[in-house]
Amino acid sequence: VQLQASGGGLVQAGGSLRLSCASSEGNFIDYSVGWFRQVPGKEREFVSYITEVGGTTDYADSVKERFTISRDNAKKMAYLQMNNLKPEDTAVYSCAAVKGIYSRSLVRNPDLYDYWGQGTQVTVSS
Repeated sequence: VQLQASGGGLVQAGGSLRLSCASSEGNFIDYSVGWFRQVPGKEREFVSYITEVGGTTDYADSVKERFTISRDNAKKMAYLQMNNLKPEDTAVYSCAAVKGIYSRSLVRNPDLYDYWGQGTQVTVSS
C-alpha cells in the first residue's frame, strides 16, 4: 500500500487547511487510516483516526472540535480538515494505514500502522 499526503502549507492562526491522503491500494476500504504529526526533536503524535467505512473516528484532545477526519473509499482518499489552526499545530503531518479495526488505545500508537505516506508540512504563523 502506497500513501501520499498533500495539502500542507503556510497559514495564519485561525485559518484552515485540508490535508489529503491518496492510496494506491485497490482494497482501501479494508484499511483504517490514522493521521499523525511530528515536530523536530519530538515523538510522533497521534492526531486522528477513522475506521474502514468511516463508522468510527477518534481525535487527540488537542485537535478535537477543530479537526475533522473523513474518507472517500471510492476515490481511495482520506482527508483531514483542519480549522481554527494554531501555531502549536505546526508540524509535519503524515497519514498511515493498517488493515482492520483496533481499540482506541491501539490506534494512537504509531507502531500499529503498517503503511506510511511521506509527510506534508503545515506551518501556522501567529
